[in-house]
This record gives sequence, C-alpha cells and structure tokens, in this order.
Amino acid sequence: MKKIFGVITVALCLAAASNVSAQGKFGHIDAQEMVSLMPEVGKIDTLLRKFQADSLNSTLTSLVQEYTYKDSLLNKTDTSKMPASIKGQYRQDLENLAYQVQNWQQISGNIMENKQAQLLQPVYAKVMTAINAVAKEKGYSYVFATGALIVKPASDDLLPLVAAKLGVKVPANRNTTQR
Repeated sequence: MKKIFGVITVALCLAAASNVSAQGKFGHIDAQEMVSLMPEVGKIDTLLRKFQADSLNSTLTSLVQEYTYKDSLLNKTDTSKMPASIKGQYRQDLENLAYQVQNWQQISGNIMENKQAQLLQPVYAKVMTAINAVAKEKGYSYVFATGALIVKPASDDLLPLVAAKLGVKVPANRNTTQR
C-alpha cells in the first residue's frame, strides 16, 4: 500500500512539474541591480550625503557639546549646594549622552539606513511596477529574484527588458555569467 501511495505521489509531482513548465515562461531579474541603474539613485546618494553632513554630523556635535556642558556642571562647579535630585538627573543625562556619543556610529548608521529606505521606496515601487508590466506583456508566468534559488529552471534575464521599459541604459560591461 505504501509503495502504491509513493508511486502515485511521485507521478502527481512529475505531472505537476510538467504542467507548470507547460503553463508559461520563466524569467529572472536582479531588482537591486535594476534599482542601482535608475537615474534617481544618484540624486538620492547626493541627498543622503547632504543629510549626513547637515543633520547627523551636527547632531553629534550637539551631543558632544551637551555632554561637555553637563559634565562641567557636575565636575567643575561647586555641587554642594545643588539639590540631590538635580545632581541625579544630570548624572542620568550624562550617562545617556555618553552612551549616545560612544554608540554614535551604530545609531547614525541605523538612521541612514532608514532614510535611505524611505528615499528608495518610490524607486523600488517603480521598478516592481515595470517588472510586473514586462512579465505580463511578454507572457512570463514566473519571475524569480536572481540568486534566490539554488536550483531553478532555465529562465530569461528580464533586466534588459525592464530597463528598456523604464528608459534606463544597461552598461555593456554588465556581468551576466552568474545569472
């Protein structure tokens, strides 16, 4: 009984696999590569550098100045007349500021990643819309992310088609050997 069930299961899997390949074409695309080719990305990189220079670097400077000020209040002035609650608050503020300054690289990196994601979201949406349009126009039933599958059926690289749909030039020296 188990042998018959096994044979039937294998037969159904083979029939399903042949049915899937008979249903349509397969394509693949590296959406990240397509996004990197978009002209908007250069503008976004410029905006990110400006954001880092104007916002993040000035924030670090402010944190250091505030730390120095509160440190001087606690260590360079006479705190004997200062209420204990205020001294405690200054110490707590000083610890928080020290943590932020010491971990600024990680904190600013997270802020930059969030800002980059926010700025790139419309570009990704535009690319995904174009991928869907090309797949529909050219009759692709399945479009895979390049590199997402270890074993995959033969498929067409849709990046040139999507780039043409978006009016983006694909560099001639593009590496397509590992696709």
